[in-house]
Amino acid sequence: MTYFVTGATGFIGKRLVEKLLERKGTIHCLVRRESMPKFKALAESFGAEGKRLVAVTGDLGKPRLGIAPATLRELGGKVKHFFHLAAIYDLAADAESQIVANVEGTRHAVEASEAMRAGCFHHVSSIAVAGLYSGVFREDMFEEAEDLDHPYFRTKHDAEGIVRKESKRPFRIYRPGIVVGDSRTGEIDKIDGPYYFFRLIKKMREALPPWMPTVGLEGGRINLVPVDWVAAVLDHIAHKPALDGHTFHLTDPAPRRIGEVLNLFARAGHAPQMTMRLDARMFGFIPGSVRAAIGSLPPVKRVVGVLLRDLGIPAAVMKFINYPTRFDCRETERALKGTKIKLPKLDDYAWKLWDYWERHLDPDLFVDHSLGGKVRGKVVVITGGSSGIGKAAALKVAAAGAKLVICARGADELAETKKEIEAAGGICHTYQVDLADLASCDKFVADVLADHDHVDILVNNAGRSIRRAIGASFDRFHDFERTMQLNYFGALRLIMGFLPKMSERHRGHIINISSIGVLTNSPRFSAYVASKAALDAFSRCAQAEYSDNGVSFTTINMPLVKTPMIAPTKMYDSVPTLSPDEAADIVVEAIIERPVRIATRLGTFAQVFYALAPRVYEIVMNTAFRLFPDSQAAKGMKGRGEIEQPTSEQIAFAALMRGVHW
Repeated sequence: MTYFVTGATGFIGKRLVEKLLERKGTIHCLVRRESMPKFKALAESFGAEGKRLVAVTGDLGKPRLGIAPATLRELGGKVKHFFHLAAIYDLAADAESQIVANVEGTRHAVEASEAMRAGCFHHVSSIAVAGLYSGVFREDMFEEAEDLDHPYFRTKHDAEGIVRKESKRPFRIYRPGIVVGDSRTGEIDKIDGPYYFFRLIKKMREALPPWMPTVGLEGGRINLVPVDWVAAVLDHIAHKPALDGHTFHLTDPAPRRIGEVLNLFARAGHAPQMTMRLDARMFGFIPGSVRAAIGSLPPVKRVVGVLLRDLGIPAAVMKFINYPTRFDCRETERALKGTKIKLPKLDDYAWKLWDYWERHLDPDLFVDHSLGGKVRGKVVVITGGSSGIGKAAALKVAAAGAKLVICARGADELAETKKEIEAAGGICHTYQVDLADLASCDKFVADVLADHDHVDILVNNAGRSIRRAIGASFDRFHDFERTMQLNYFGALRLIMGFLPKMSERHRGHIINISSIGVLTNSPRFSAYVASKAALDAFSRCAQAEYSDNGVSFTTINMPLVKTPMIAPTKMYDSVPTLSPDEAADIVVEAIIERPVRIATRLGTFAQVFYALAPRVYEIVMNTAFRLFPDSQAAKGMKGRGEIEQPTSEQIAFAALMRGVHW
């Protein structure tokens, strides 16, 4: 038996070819010249059976598929089954390309099948031909389609219309639902349909524990079918006699709502379930003109656009959340009666689809997540870069190929760090600066810009911490002044110095090392937390002004890190802390990902807890305040050392509230 297949190397096509190879005969495949390597790879994948595949050079956009007249004559009367699968299956594709591929391509395929005098023309259409028909769309319906405004719906409908009206050969039409990956392997070749929401599910998994209930949309019913089942059904029905002129819905007779489907994939990805699902139809009481007016407001359009872009969801997809059409598939069920071809349950293979997507198609896999890709050849300034977190981050950034600039007060420490970095092959420029002195800050900015022209990334790491209760600070107002001077005004002076050039170049990244204390309201750190909170607030305001200018701000609410800054408080020797190297990894994450904020889950939880139950939270923190006394130095007994070792209660509380300053 002789076959002719368009779209043989496509997602459905190559699986149909695999089924046809199980039968006797030769399979002629339409192949563009530039796609010949892809065809050869397909043939090789079938081994000896692949020798029965014959490439026919042509083009979907040309009359009679651009097949040479001699080839058409050679195939005349020999092709028993002509399968037309080549088309664009993409809601986000532009209208012009869809017209060429879906409409004109189908017309050219019909012409070619007539020239070959093919036995039967098998047209793989789509449930999109129904448009947004409200109700049950039967297999014998066509002209009843509604709301075909979208190019994909319109071109699929027009293409099927060409087969019905222009084909002089016997034909059969197949309308698959939304085709997802192989139910056996999960394999799929592109992101489409429910896959657009996988990135959202992954972000929910990263942000929330899997047991936390969330809110989602219920939506309309989405008809999903696995590609291996579609290929098997196509192959079976095509070879069954006395079915010419019939249309077959290759669909799920009991489709699930979008909310249920997303929950299946959320379970597969170990993400939180959308326990409370809102039916979007409940907003139908709002007049369409009002919804359109709100949606056209610039801030609304921009927010929605940014969210959809970050999640990789085409705006066109959101129009079909309330998809209103159900599909009767009695013709297909009748044709499959008595066979072993059964539609797999999504519950049984959803995890395979998720696993394949996460391993092979997740867009984040194709983003350069290396530090070198972000800093190589760029000017990176790290304040306080001669010790602690700053030095650890400086070593990593320099090793990644950055033009590193570090500053600190101590010349010896700077020289030692520079020597260490250069010995490892890095580039390091050092500047001795007192960031608590605004004149010194201004000179540093001027020198760096004179030497390097601009700064790509500024990491405001240098800081001062004071652990002392307010009651012990009534006569120490200078503690608040000097902490604010370095942690806020010093950092702000550098930002204001480097920001104009960043703004002019429309690119730049400012990273501020803040504290978990800003989120937890740690007692005894009022001076320190207030200074960091001021910088946090400035960053939020600045981001609102520069978000469309290519300049990003990132705040890191850093948990407790074992650095010389906390050494005077001996209790910290007995509680969980990050190492400087671990803290530097967080700085690296900020450089690579450019998030607005990085915080621990405990810090985020504390902020939410305080917002929901401030009085209860106040009691918890007051208990901690009484449990952890002032250090000897804070009491004015500097040099005597810690009189008592931490108690078991203190250690247990600190372990429970890991990373919080006490």
